[in-house]
Amino acid sequence: MAQKNETSALIGATLAVATLLGGLWWIFKKSDFSIGNFKPETPTVQASAPIAAPDANTSAPSQPGMRPGMQPTTTGGTSSGGSFAGLSAPSGQFNYGGSTSWAPIRSSLDASIQSALPQFQLRYVNPSGGPPSSGSGVKMLLNRQIDFAQTSQPLSPQEKKQAQQAGISLQEIAVALDGVAVAVNPSLNIPGLTLAQLQEIYTGKATNWQQVGGPNLPIVPISRNVGSGGTVDLFIDSVLSGQSFSSNVQFVGTTTQALQKLGREPGGVYFASAPEVVPQCTVKPLAIGQAGQFVPPYQEPVVPKDQCPARRTQLNAQTLRNGSYPLTRNLYVVVRQDASSKAGEAYANLLLSNAGQEMLEKAGFVKVR
Repeated sequence: MAQKNETSALIGATLAVATLLGGLWWIFKKSDFSIGNFKPETPTVQASAPIAAPDANTSAPSQPGMRPGMQPTTTGGTSSGGSFAGLSAPSGQFNYGGSTSWAPIRSSLDASIQSALPQFQLRYVNPSGGPPSSGSGVKMLLNRQIDFAQTSQPLSPQEKKQAQQAGISLQEIAVALDGVAVAVNPSLNIPGLTLAQLQEIYTGKATNWQQVGGPNLPIVPISRNVGSGGTVDLFIDSVLSGQSFSSNVQFVGTTTQALQKLGREPGGVYFASAPEVVPQCTVKPLAIGQAGQFVPPYQEPVVPKDQCPARRTQLNAQTLRNGSYPLTRNLYVVVRQDASSKAGEAYANLLLSNAGQEMLEKAGFVKVR
């Protein structure tokens, strides 16, 4: 009797397992999750662009190259690409490259351009064998590696000579105004610096803040590497009058590294594109001038560190536009005068449109129209 019960139980268990397996097979067959129907998501590949300095007090921006305080640009609908509706551009894929100061433009405006004009495909190209810069952009343009370049300085005499020797005619199209701002540690109490004092600091003649109107504290000058971009070139030409940096200057590879270092160094000082410096929470921008008359590249008063990032110090567009701030420059689109010029000229015209100029201002630059 016991053997008969065990046999019945075994048969029942076998039937139950068979029923369960059959049910599972039916579910997988009907479901979108069946192995035969599953399709893995394909990642979207984008050309890389230089990244602007992130703020140490905030999370990383959600788009490459976004500056602190900027909101991501929506790439669909009328909030972005629709702003360029009615404007034209050639069809095809066009390569471009150049200055790191253009990073916020590449991440915000270019996304809107692509949304409005999908046939105008833009691909940012990094240089081989060195960091991106205004100079590397012009070099790639002369070597016909890109269709147009983005620069934060005018063409140098050497670049014009190289173009002439190669039988190439270049055109510079100014699309926005930018400023080079000087920043110090927030704890440093100093009203501002003249261009002459800046020169003394970076050539090693002034080594203590007391020598330039500050406290008794050693000066720690910081700079990106020589040859790393138009900002450093402009500083050497306009501030140092062509002189070399002193041996006590501490060089870093990126603005991100410099701002992090400046936030830790009470006697530090650094210079960079104004929109990269002015809104930062961990540093303090300085007014710059001549003969003791200081002009701020920011709207006064500076927002205290303990109120940032809820509020941020804003760029002073007026002092950059009227030229009273001494370290002001243009941003240029540089094109070759040949068949490739249509892409660069179209890109410049989009930035010079009403929509483009408004978006440049939102990205932290100053309109030229």
